[in-house]
Amino acid sequence: VQYHERVSCVSGESLVLAMMQSCPVIEGGYLRDILAQPQALEDTIIGLDESADLTSLAQRQILLTGMGSSYHAFQSILVELTEKGLPASLVETSELIHYQTRRLDAGTVTIALSQSGRSAEIARLIEINHGRSPIIGITNDPDSPLAHAARIRILTHAGSEFSVSTRTYVSSLAALAWLADRLCGRDSRDLTELPRAMSLYLERWRDHVAEAQSVLDGVQHMFLAGRGASLATAGTGGLITKESARFPAEGMSAAAFRHGPLEMVSPGMLLLVFEGHPRTAELNARLVHDVRSSGGRAELVRESAEPGLFRTPPVPTRLRPIVEILPVQMLTLALAARAGREAGAFERATKITLSE
Repeated sequence: VQYHERVSCVSGESLVLAMMQSCPVIEGGYLRDILAQPQALEDTIIGLDESADLTSLAQRQILLTGMGSSYHAFQSILVELTEKGLPASLVETSELIHYQTRRLDAGTVTIALSQSGRSAEIARLIEINHGRSPIIGITNDPDSPLAHAARIRILTHAGSEFSVSTRTYVSSLAALAWLADRLCGRDSRDLTELPRAMSLYLERWRDHVAEAQSVLDGVQHMFLAGRGASLATAGTGGLITKESARFPAEGMSAAAFRHGPLEMVSPGMLLLVFEGHPRTAELNARLVHDVRSSGGRAELVRESAEPGLFRTPPVPTRLRPIVEILPVQMLTLALAARAGREAGAFERATKITLSE
């Protein structure tokens, strides 16, 4: 596939400033959380408990479960675990507690991820399980019901978060990567590269938001697409775009986009594709090419992109979802600024979902 990068619309400091002044970002708690992600990653990585004994659990069926971004996050390790011969499956907690409770037995280890550790579905899971399936609980709250119910608990150290999952999301991905390394017998030292890599990108957040405002000119709705581990970014990206900027966005697999949504290609639609693993990188680049050839708008997020908004910092392949979310966050800031509102300021939602 012949793929040519889009030339950045941001071509100098004066244009960056002009764009930011025309649609200024309201600098609230969501932005502060985005900029605090490197520190949250560093604190989480330092705090991971190397003494946790997972050997007795690694031989069982593995059930991965969560809600919202905690559900999507598991896509970052699902393929890894299955390729290592570990029988892993992923199910949304709401489906598990109502339709698949028979899966909760002694032969299955349940890995539950909940940033608060006390959302409605997680609380119900703990009640239904009642010790039947040993739980590995990943949470940001050491005093939560999930932390107390877990046979093994893995704590993130993201601190208190304003609204939309930012610090807790990337910290959860780091914890999942560490857990996958332990289950697969692999070293985790390269996790320490993440805070610096993310900091380098975020140092230029104003430039990235200005470029995003240019990219989004005339865009009315957005799709986010990936494959493999990058399904985590596609799913979470669609979710946080809706809740932080109140903008129509849908995350899906890059393959699924061709099965119907391709008909929606138009100048008012933006497709954001995450290159992800080299195994399917060419397929993802071809999708971007085909959408553009059909008169649509598409961008490819990857390490080798032209410097700017869609160029992610270099990290090990398995850790790419942790930095792929950064361009999405910049787009949400630009979308909210375009609408004249503070990104991530909830009016209806709550930080912890306590009702099913």
